Amino acid sequence: MTDHSIRNKTVIIAGGAKNLGGLIARDLAAQSAKAIAIHYNSAATRADADATVAAVRALGAEAAAFQADMGTAGAVETLFAEAVAAFGRPDIAINTVGKVLKKPILDISEAEYDEMAAVNAKSAFFFIKEAGRHLNDNGKLVTLVTSLLGAFTPFYSTYAGTKAPVEHFTRAAAKEYGERGISVTAIGPGPMDTPFFYGQEAPEAQAYHKSAAALSGLSKTGLTDIEDIVPHIRFLVSDGWWMTGQTILVNGGYTTK
Repeated sequence: MTDHSIRNKTVIIAGGAKNLGGLIARDLAAQSAKAIAIHYNSAATRADADATVAAVRALGAEAAAFQADMGTAGAVETLFAEAVAAFGRPDIAINTVGKVLKKPILDISEAEYDEMAAVNAKSAFFFIKEAGRHLNDNGKLVTLVTSLLGAFTPFYSTYAGTKAPVEHFTRAAAKEYGERGISVTAIGPGPMDTPFFYGQEAPEAQAYHKSAAALSGLSKTGLTDIEDIVPHIRFLVSDGWWMTGQTILVNGGYTTK
């Protein structure tokens, strides 16, 4: 019988240095993962990555930090190669990388569009590709998207628009990797209580988002807390393996499809 537990599994987390990615790393270590490769983007997040590595090791798992600018296929290839050299082939691959831009379409430059596409769509595609190459059979692959994929809203054209292809990448990969027992899913959190959210939103918009979800009154901030997302990740990379090819919006009733 196939073992779908997290115990003794090897994990790679893109964007694993801090916020949601850092909490996922700590949670999987607490579930007795064997080793966790923690990706960080640049020198600005190296200290966060080191802190997460230390926390994971304190929980009993092996850990190391790996730097990569995920905007190129070559960098993603190198990330996986280095992680595999350190810990062996992964059983679980999780990509939390993303970039937000809130701006009217008429004000968005070509350079801004290209950067959003590189961070949100291109990096996700090549992460899914390299995960397909390197994951052990019966592995688990999860990508973070956004609940805005279920919204009708202005100003987030490049954010939601460059996350939207990940739904299609997820479905295709689920079909292509399924014969090896690999499940592939995407999770779309609602607006989360992290710096990722506050850097984009004026006070009046913050107030709206903090009251927009059906369960906002039960959240400590009104927003999606990263602690609310982690159990869903944990489920999808363990007992939830039978769910594949799906994009799941986890947002307390903020929006749906």
